[in-house]
This record gives sequence, structure tokens and C-alpha cells, in this order.
Amino acid sequence: MSDIIHLLPDSVANQIAAGEVIQRPSSVIKELVENAVDAAASNIDVIVTDAGKTAIQVIDDGKGMSETDARLAFERHATSKIRQAGDLFALRTMGFRGEALASIAAVAQVELKTRQEQNELGTSVAISGSELTGQEVISCPVGSNFMVRNLFYNVPARRKFLKSNQTELSNILQEFERIVLVHPDISFSLTHNDSLLFNLPKTILRQRIVGVFGKKLNEQLLPVDVDTSLVRLTGFVGKPETAKKKGAHQYFFVNGRYMRHPYFHKAVMEAYDQLVPANEQVSYFLYFEVDPANIDVNIHPTKTEIKFENDTAIWQIVVAAVKEALGRFNAVPTIDFDMEGAPDIPVFNAGRDMPETGAPVVQTDYGFNPFNKNAAGRNYHRKSVEWEALYEGLEQETVPSLSNELPLSAESNVEAEMPLLGSAANDMVEKSMLHYQYKGQYILTSVKSGLMIIDQRRAHLRVLYDRYNRQMSERTGVSQGLLFPEMVQLPPSEAVVLEQLVGDLEALGFDLSVLGGGSFGINAIPSGTDGLNPAEIVQDIVHTAMEKGFGGDGDMRHNIALSLAKSAAIVQGQVLSNEEMESLVDELFACQTPNYTPDGKVIVAILEQTEIERLFK
Repeated sequence: MSDIIHLLPDSVANQIAAGEVIQRPSSVIKELVENAVDAAASNIDVIVTDAGKTAIQVIDDGKGMSETDARLAFERHATSKIRQAGDLFALRTMGFRGEALASIAAVAQVELKTRQEQNELGTSVAISGSELTGQEVISCPVGSNFMVRNLFYNVPARRKFLKSNQTELSNILQEFERIVLVHPDISFSLTHNDSLLFNLPKTILRQRIVGVFGKKLNEQLLPVDVDTSLVRLTGFVGKPETAKKKGAHQYFFVNGRYMRHPYFHKAVMEAYDQLVPANEQVSYFLYFEVDPANIDVNIHPTKTEIKFENDTAIWQIVVAAVKEALGRFNAVPTIDFDMEGAPDIPVFNAGRDMPETGAPVVQTDYGFNPFNKNAAGRNYHRKSVEWEALYEGLEQETVPSLSNELPLSAESNVEAEMPLLGSAANDMVEKSMLHYQYKGQYILTSVKSGLMIIDQRRAHLRVLYDRYNRQMSERTGVSQGLLFPEMVQLPPSEAVVLEQLVGDLEALGFDLSVLGGGSFGINAIPSGTDGLNPAEIVQDIVHTAMEKGFGGDGDMRHNIALSLAKSAAIVQGQVLSNEEMESLVDELFACQTPNYTPDGKVIVAILEQTEIERLFK
């Protein structure tokens, strides 16, 4: 038998490696910007065309490369960050594998222009699909200028799975934010299709956070600063009153590197126990400084998953540090004895404030004799009241006697197609016209096979979701104008998502004005959402879209309809009249799937008649 094992060509091996390192345009920007940071750059400019699908350019003023280094940098496992295995335990740089540039060059057309400060001329290197297409000496500024064109041009299957421009741009902005938040000493800019999205000068950390997410966040942050033998923890956490269900900005960084760490996230939320409502989140920006020998960043090519040697001890430090920050800045609710701003209530002083008044005098007529008819006092006669006239015209009403049975109205045979649960699906053709609301949460009604229980909020959610979906499909939403337009300010990563949703939101009845710079004006909202905060509704829709992602127009509309329905649905505890309950039940069973909410929760349950009878045996 002939030999069947052979070595793969370098170009194929690089394309395989690129599948892990370069997943989308945001991966290219992450690797190139991190390389610029490692090169001690002071200014980094990122220019993107068509969300990175057409071109990505990263310009820095770092150390630059020599002619030999510029060519060698595109070889696989070529790196200046480490020289031996022991260096992995003392990493201070972002990259170290030597795979990024080789992976990018394997799936794109790359041109590099670079020059070192001591050289008068620089070098230009052009590589396409791992093949060198040109190298020459040129005149260029100090630093490096990477131009990446036609990403995945030679891997059409990968390019086909790229999302829309707005989705890819949102991912680029998220990666960009993670880098700029940890390097406030470097100035950054990001331009997309000739539109400047970020222009961040050198500053302190707090101002960098405000520059990325808006000035409103500044007043919500509490500083954290704890130094121990295991870790130095700095950064900021949000005040408890700023907690919200979606859209909280939560970031962990270790030694200047962004990381995901669910274990430490639980530690932060543990510090907020009993301070924020359940299922709500607070923003935090926490920076860990640890000995590189005590962590392992070489787990995944993206380097966002990091193992700690003493994670249990650090967990306790995180909890204590956040609690200390909350206590130090009086963020924990306390009894407030501060009288500033309180109304001025005068204190009663019996000796000083009491007016001088004499003793009360009783007027007495000593000449009055009730037995003397001629006395003046007998001239008074009580006015007679003809009370019988008050009850004229009233008929006597009969008081109904109490029955031993529950008084239900006449049941009507409603021949409706109601896909009900369990074995009651076949015999459920009758329902009572009288409903009972239990604890402001459930609607109880008598049906042929027993007792039907409906969760009123979930039922309303189902009705609204179907209505909003239909309005977006048919573009028949009804607008309700606002007397004064509402303003909403979003960071760039959220603003690009909202711009993608504007068409469907207008079909629902929203009237949005794009004011630029992440600002939007809300001129009208859908009918039926009065009483709700328009800005919060829009932000909630955007955050839901970012969490769920976009798999197409259907998924986009599903996320919008579900988010708006959750905001507008009646809350638990809301009292409904019998007519309102009857209308809600009728609308529920007019839906195609009345038994479950759009996110799969049960709406209708049947308590069988046999089960009720068994309870009383």
C-alpha cells in the first residue's frame, strides 16, 4: 500500500489557522490594533470601508519594522513577542503566537508600509493569499500602515456567511471599544465610509469611559482601588440605582487585556445582593493587575478566556472591593437624617409661641325658666323635618338569596378553534362569560372540562407580539405624536444598530430623526404605548437586538416585536374589569398559537374537573 500521509502546503495550513484567528472583519481590526499597541504607538487610526468587507486600514506611529522584519512578519509563528517557552509565563504584550498576520495574509490582499525612526526610507510589502506579490523601498512616515482588502476573497464559503454591514460594523465597534478602554494613554480614531465614529484623545481612564459611552455615565460611576499581594484591582462600578435589565456595560481587563470571566461576574453581583432587583445588572469596568506567572492566556487564539491560579481568593477580593466602594461613597441605602432641603416646620414653644389669651367665658341666662311659657327661651321651636318626603318614589328592591352554587352567567356554546392543552382539546367548546381575576395575575374562567387559568401578562404579550409583527409586515402601525420630542443618546456601537432598525420601527408607528453623533429624536411612538418612556423603549429594543443578533429580516422583526410587547404588556397586579378580561381572552384565542408566548412560556393551563373533584374527597 502506498503512503497516504503528507504535509499540507503552507498556504492551506495558513487558511486553516485563519479559521480560528480571523473569523470576521472585527478580528482583523483586533489583531492589527493590538500589534500597534505592542509597537508603543501613541496614535492609532482605523479606517474601514463597507464594514471591513472591502477594506480595513490601520495606521500607527509605533516603532515600525525593518525591511527583513516586514517580510518575515507574515510567516506563520514569526513573532517578536517571545523567544522561548518560558516567556509565556511573563507575557505583557497583546499578541505572542505569531499567527495573526499570517492568517490575515492567507485570506485577504494585504499591503504593508513601514519605516523605523533611524531609517530614511521605508519598505512596502504586498501579499495576496499567502503569496508575495511585491516588495520595494518607499518613502513613508515612521510606524506601520496596514491595508487589508477583499477579506475572504479566496474563501467564498467564509465570505458568504458574513452578516450585513450594520451587524459587522457593530462587531467592529465592540472590539474597538474593548481596546480603547484599556489604553487611555493612546489616542484613537475610527472612520467608517468617510464618517468619523470615534475621535478619542489621550486622557485619564474615567474620561475615556465617558468619551466612549457618553457623559450620562460619568455620574453613575464609583471608583474602585484595592491593592493586595495577589492582585491590584482598579476601575469603576455603577451605583445600585442605575441597575437595568439590559444594556449594562460590563468589562473585565487583566494586565491590559480584555477577558470574559463569568465567575468574577458573579462576584461583582454578589456585592450588590439586596441592593438591586433580581435579574437586573449594573455597569462595571474592572482592571486586574496580576503576576503574569499566575495566569494562563494561552487557552484560545482570541485570548479572551484566561485562567487564574488563585481565582477563589481573587473572587473574595472582588466582592470585598466592590462592597467597600459602595460603602465608602454611601451608595448603600441608609436612614437619611439630612435636613437640607426639608420644609421649614416651626417648633412649638409653649412659653414663647403661645398667644396670651384669657380663660373662656360661658354666657348664662339666669332668668330662663323652661316651665314659664311666657319666658323668652320658650319662643324657640325646632324646625320640623318631613322625612317621609325623602323616600317618596323609591320602590322596594328584592334582595337575592344566596345559592349553594357559584352564580355563573349562562354558558354559551362558543364554537371556536382554540388549540388547548392536554386531554381537554376535544371537549373544550364552552366557556363562561364571567371571569375571575386571582391576585392580579391570573384570569380564571369556567370551561367544559374544568377550570381554565390564564396568565394575564403573558396573554397580553402574545396578543401584542402578533399585532406588532403584523403591523411591521403590512406597515400599518398607528403613530401617536409626542407633544415634546424625546432625545436619546447612544454610543456608536448601539447607534449603528438603531439605524438598521429604523425602517421596521417606523412601520410600527415610531417617528425617529437621526441627528448625528449617536443622537436620535423620537417624535412619535406606536399607539397604545402611552405612559411608557419612549427613550427607554428604544434603548431596550436596541439592547435586545444586540443580544439576540440578526439572522435575517424575520429574526430582526421578531426581536423588535418581542421587546416592544414586553415593554407595553400589562404588569402583574393590574386589576382588570370583566369586560377587559373578556376582551383579552377573545384576542388571545384569536392568535394562531395562544398556548405559549413568543419565547416559549406557558400562557394557558387547564385544571381538570376530575382533579377538582379529587381535591374534595
